[in-house]
Amino acid sequence: MTRRDLRWRSMGALLFASACAAQSFDLVAPGWIIFPFAAAFVGLALMLHGKRVAVAIRAERHGHRDTAAAIHAMRNRSRRRHADRSLD
Repeated sequence: MTRRDLRWRSMGALLFASACAAQSFDLVAPGWIIFPFAAAFVGLALMLHGKRVAVAIRAERHGHRDTAAAIHAMRNRSRRRHADRSLD
């Protein structure tokens, strides 16, 4: 796991923990309860998938028709870079 991926995952854990804490300690007004709930789901996704969530959001935002192909191409570039470094 890279440092960058670890940062994304720890950000997800922090978001998840803070959303759960806000809900547990009743820090949220009753009408705004959906926000900590949504933040907990986003945090959970970041904890499980790390930087891949950010790549998927970025590919989706830029209007890629083939989001899955864009993510696959990014992974292939990353693997090639790592393979080139290991040969040195």
